[in-house]
Amino acid sequence: MGVVLRRLRTTADRCGRDGGSVMHSLTSEQLAQAILDLELVAPLELETGFREAGGRGTSAEALGAALVRRELLTGYQIERLMRGDRRGFFYGRSTILYQVGAGSFARVFRAVDRDTGKIIAVKVLRSRHAKDIERQQAFRHEGEMGRLLRHPNIVAIEEVGAEHGSSYLTMEFVEGQTLRELVKLRGAVDLPRALDLIQQLAAGLEYAHRRGVTHRDLKASNVLVSSAGRAKLVDFGLAGIDETGDALLGRIDQPRTIDYAALEKLTGMQDDCARSDIFFFGTLAQLVLTGQPTLAETRDRSQRSDPGRFQRIVPLATRAPHLPRDVIETIGRMTLLDPLERWQTVADVRRAVEQLAEAHVGGGDASPAAALPSGGPAPTMKGTLMLVEPGETAQRSFREFFNALGYRVLVTGNPRRALTICDARNRSVDCLVLSSHALGNEAVEAFNALSADPAYATLPAVLVAGETQTAVDAMARVDALRRVTRLPIRKREFACLLEELLGAPRKPDPA
Repeated sequence: MGVVLRRLRTTADRCGRDGGSVMHSLTSEQLAQAILDLELVAPLELETGFREAGGRGTSAEALGAALVRRELLTGYQIERLMRGDRRGFFYGRSTILYQVGAGSFARVFRAVDRDTGKIIAVKVLRSRHAKDIERQQAFRHEGEMGRLLRHPNIVAIEEVGAEHGSSYLTMEFVEGQTLRELVKLRGAVDLPRALDLIQQLAAGLEYAHRRGVTHRDLKASNVLVSSAGRAKLVDFGLAGIDETGDALLGRIDQPRTIDYAALEKLTGMQDDCARSDIFFFGTLAQLVLTGQPTLAETRDRSQRSDPGRFQRIVPLATRAPHLPRDVIETIGRMTLLDPLERWQTVADVRRAVEQLAEAHVGGGDASPAAALPSGGPAPTMKGTLMLVEPGETAQRSFREFFNALGYRVLVTGNPRRALTICDARNRSVDCLVLSSHALGNEAVEAFNALSADPAYATLPAVLVAGETQTAVDAMARVDALRRVTRLPIRKREFACLLEELLGAPRKPDPA
């Protein structure tokens, strides 16, 4: 874990890796001109940023920090501008704010629609696939498929296009996390909420199947769960259309993942699209109920194509004997190896799960019965941390580190927003963690503001300084509830520090 966190020290040095460019030395005037050329900030707002940063003679870094503080630009945008990048800020009607996810195939960004002001997601095919015809076709296929599938439990795709040689999709932005991330943090979901999630996914998948569309890549990372508890299927890039398919969707071949191909080879049912979807839907249902993957997880292609991987599945009754017998039988039937013994349609699955909900919960609709907070603390969670860190790479590393310690993590790159969230009148955070490595004096000022304001009298906080930021020790106001540590941070030491702070005596919150 120490190795993971050590990466944080060099985040700024590596910012140019993805964009293929290096950090440029810009003056504040050059930075301002680039911002105006791209129309990222209005001239009057830019002048306000200059004044807050100390005037026209200030550094580009100070101007950028002021614009981020005022929420006129994001840290991601400033980083790209400082590297000299002038592309990648816009795709169609969307203005890119920052990256929220990445894979070998594409990157996903949080963005805003310039016409409506609505927050959306933009998925951009990686540049190395720009000349790969098959990748391009699969990417466009995902977009076109998503535009025609409109259901509350399927992520909606709005636009398919290309900008400067890069293919992109714009889609609904889901505030939450993948099912894989949620279960990794929470473990098994309680039965009422688990059945609710399974019903929602069944509703979305049934709708797609009714239109003749099979997903062909159902896995936990292709399910998003919003902070309100809404489950949505995403990434129909490998979707197939059967002979009963909707006329609007046309005809295509049947691509499939290695996992689907291995299952169908084992069962002797090639292109058994609908029932293969049901099998892998069953693995998702079991993941929610048990907190553990049904199939051994691996990236190795030879292991994923091994039929023995399916034959070694441990029955649900063995893995979760505490579950009601009818739940075990209904969900277990989804992953039977013989396709003829499985549920034959997703509609059958949905009706069976509705009966389970009526028997064990008292309801049977496919809307969220109760909010399932994204990354909400499981009973074993030690508390909630608010992390203030603008860098996406560092955010991911910190989140993994704190999750491993048993804490839920909320993230923002804006210290002012963090202080608002941590106000005693609306306290949902147990400890504030600020990165002065990334934010410099801005983080120190926010840290010191805690001691001066009675609203934060009971809030513990940790200021994480860079290895060479020796001046922070003298600037920071430390006390029983506020401490300074520095990178690289180590698991055992930081765990002890958090336990000490969260267990320290606190003054009563102001009325």
